[in-house]
This record gives sequence, structure tokens and C-alpha cells, in this order.
Amino acid sequence: MKIMAQVAMVMNLDKCIGCHTCSVTCKQTWTNRPGVEYVWFNNVETRPGQGYPRRYEDQDRWQGGWTLTPAGRLKPRAGGRLRKLLSIFASPRMPSIQDYYEPWTYDYENLTSAPLSGDIPVAPPRSLISNEPTKIRWSANWDDNLGGDPSPDPVLSKMEEQVKLEFEQAFMFYLPRICEHCLNPSCVASCPSGAMYKRAEDGIVLVDQDRCRGWRMCVTGCPYKKVYFNHKTGKAEKCNFCFPRVEVGLPTVCSETCVGRLRYLGVMLYDADRVTEAASARNERDLYESQLDIFVDPDDPAVATAGLPAEWVAAARRSPVYDLITKYRIALPLHPEYRTLPMVWYVPPLSPVVDALTGTGHDGEDAGNLFAAIESLRIPIGYLAELFTAGDPVHVTAALRRLAAMRSYMRSVNLGEQPVLADAGLSEDDIHAMYRLLALAKYEDRYVIPTAYGNVPGVVEEAGCSLDYDAGPGMQGPFGEACGRPTPVSIESFHGLKHRQTSDEVTRDRVNLLNWDGRGTPAGLFPPKRGKS
Repeated sequence: MKIMAQVAMVMNLDKCIGCHTCSVTCKQTWTNRPGVEYVWFNNVETRPGQGYPRRYEDQDRWQGGWTLTPAGRLKPRAGGRLRKLLSIFASPRMPSIQDYYEPWTYDYENLTSAPLSGDIPVAPPRSLISNEPTKIRWSANWDDNLGGDPSPDPVLSKMEEQVKLEFEQAFMFYLPRICEHCLNPSCVASCPSGAMYKRAEDGIVLVDQDRCRGWRMCVTGCPYKKVYFNHKTGKAEKCNFCFPRVEVGLPTVCSETCVGRLRYLGVMLYDADRVTEAASARNERDLYESQLDIFVDPDDPAVATAGLPAEWVAAARRSPVYDLITKYRIALPLHPEYRTLPMVWYVPPLSPVVDALTGTGHDGEDAGNLFAAIESLRIPIGYLAELFTAGDPVHVTAALRRLAAMRSYMRSVNLGEQPVLADAGLSEDDIHAMYRLLALAKYEDRYVIPTAYGNVPGVVEEAGCSLDYDAGPGMQGPFGEACGRPTPVSIESFHGLKHRQTSDEVTRDRVNLLNWDGRGTPAGLFPPKRGKS
């Protein structure tokens, strides 16, 4: 047994309101540079819908993820090493800019420079890639609130036409997506130059910008299409799980700014020797259980001899992600049938079931009504099962029953009624603990992140090469292979950020201008004069 640690995320879909704050803050932090205008490391999709890029879940077309050979061996769906070698100079099978969308801005100068006429001038859209006039035909969430046609949804295409029509009337929900940072990443296996790698200390999948040669086979290999190609630098880029923040114990930017507080971060321990075995389950519906089997209980005596830092073991024991995934078993993986063993899991939405019941005049929070609705509304259960359990409705139903049991029990408690513990495999202590985690969890309970190995607060260690920037080292040469000394990202600044966000002390060298009435000169607004402290 080889026990390793993985920083994982769980999202509670009941809380997502589709505000896209996580997408905007991630965009501003990581992809606000030329060459990645179309890139969204974090995006929020409306379901049912086509997703981003368009129909990314259609692996018959995009050839992402793994497939199982008749001999029971895992092989990238796009082909093994020999096939990649023979086609290394050919264009890989990957989405075009139309499948993503052509990013645009508006020609605001036209508002002031347009000649005098009887019509009011407008700001026409222009492409951010070619700077030519363009028409807006698609974007990262074109299906927002069912604004688009949900019929091309690859998940819905597996169902009959009548099921589609009834499902559209049932419910709609939001699905935030980032890189899954899989235990068995097919993007890493697809990279010919070895530029993509999975960090041993925390499991984050990264791209070495020095070694990347722009073959783009990683884009094909990723079934979630969360690897992007920077057409300026000629290199691949992807979500890096905000590793400079995680290394000092801070949550990712998307988690920090999430309005609904639906994201949870924590450490999962797993047996690395059994990853291939878990991903090689014959039946796709067994992949969820096989992945659960490789997770290691942090209280297992074998963990003490695994050589992990004590801080990481302690964090694994307090991990909210471990509780949601293995203890309460209400979080499920996204498309386990891709055999990548994803590590961003989701609590399926229960609220649409409650709303459907309330709309019929029944008490949507009553335990009996809720359980009957979960059993009878087979259409949404089937859709959720296609997303999270490779089509097996049993585990989705079980997760929703536990959520319904918690909701009805706590409702009775809050109303002063005699609570009834429904048969969902949970004790009263489990109900209270799960309720506290899902509804009342504080900042330090939602984000349990140990600092990086050997990272001593106050000691600055710069990375070798950060993401290339405009006119930077990656812009030299046709493939962007040159790498000079980039603008450093100081770990010290992240320690300062953590101290300001978590400390109760008042920072004296910073002025809160929101509380300043504009009169006088508050202390700290200007630097001290020479000769004065």
C-alpha cells in the first residue's frame, strides 16, 4: 500500500445560483492575458445544456478519457503511444474556436467617432482574436437558464424523445466546473513531451511551461476539455487549483469568492498502488464504488507509517471533503465512466424536487412527500445518474434520500416538532453533523488545507517559471520554448494575504477608504514624512 494525499473539492449544487462570480474572479486572476481570451478555467453551465466547449461530453467525437481493452488494460481513447507517434505532426482531434466561442469586445470608440447622422451610433462587437467585426453566436454559457436549445445535450441524447420533453418541464440546475485533477489523468498520459504532471505532494495536475511544445494532444485526451491552448505562447494551460494559495493554506480563488459558499476543500488519502485497478473496473457502473474503495481512512494505523507530514494527516482527519464523500456518501464524481477517477465531486441538487412538490400544493419539506417524490421522479434521477454515476440511479437516489432525511429532520427540530428519523442510513448525530457542514459551516470548517511541504512562513521561494505573459519569455520563438526570468510570484505575499483574511487584528498600515468620510487625513493614507515615524 502506497498512501498519498490529494487536495480535493466538493461542490453543493443546491447552493449554486448561477451568478458566475467564481468564473469572473478566476478569469481575472489567471486568464486575463492575450492568447487566452476564450479560456475559462472555471465555468458555470446550465443543465440541461450543451456545456462548454459545445458538447464536450461526446467522447465518440472528441476521444477523451480512457477505454478498456478486451484484455482488461487501460488505453487512452484517442490511441496509445504508437498511434500518437505516427500522428504527432497531424492536427489532434480537438474543439475549434467555434466550439468554444470567438471572444469579443465592443468598439466603444465608434460611439464618439461616428459621423453625424440621424441614427444613434452603437458599439459594434469586434473579435478579440482578429480585431475584425464579428457576430455574437455562442459563448461560455449560451444555455443560461435554458435560453438555448437543450436538445443537443449529450446526456439527454441518451434518453428517449418523450423523456426529453418531460425533463425540460421538471427542473434546471447549475453545474460549476473546473479541472478535475484526476487520480488517473488521461491528459498527462496523452502529453508526448511529458510537460503535464501530477504533483506528488498534493495531487494537483500542472503544465510545465518550459517543457510544453504545443502538441495539443492533452486537449484531446482530457474528457472534460479543461486543458486549453494559448495561441500566443503556443503552450497548453489549465486550472492549477490556485496552487500558490493552496501552498500557504488559502482556498482557491473560485472558492474564496463563491457567493453561495458551496465549495469545500480538503485532503483525501488514497492508495496509489490501486489506482489502475480502480479505473479498470469492467462495468462502468462499478467505477464509483471502486474509486471509493481506494480512499484510505485517515484514522487507519497504516497512515502513521506512510511518511506523510503530521499536518497533512491532521488535515485529512478534519477534511470536510472526506466526510461528504465517504462518511455521508452524498457527494458523487462527475462522469466516472471516463475512468480518470476525478477528484472534484458534487452533492446532487435536491431543491428542484422540493419546488416541484410545492408547486402541486403539497408540503415540499415533509419527509413522506420528499421520499415519495424521489422514488417517482425517475426522469431527473436518470439525468443525474448519467452525470454522476455512469447511469446507475441507485447511488443518486441514496444521496438524495440522505439529503431529504436531513432536511425534514432539521425542519421538525426548528419548528419545535417531534423529529422523525427517516430510514436513510444516517444516525441523529450524523444528521446534525451533516447539517452543520452543509448549512452552517464556517470558513475554517469548509476549507481545511495544510501548507505545502517544507513551506516555512516568511521564507520566500520563487518558482522557476510562471505562466508566460504578453511580451514575456514565452512569446519568443515559434513554439514559445524560451523561458527567461519571469515576474516572480512571492509566497511571502500569500502569507500576508492569509494573515489579513484570517486575523482579527486591525492592520495599521492599511486604510479602509470605505469608512473614510473624505475629511481630514487619516493615519496611514500617506507615507510618513522624513524624520517622522
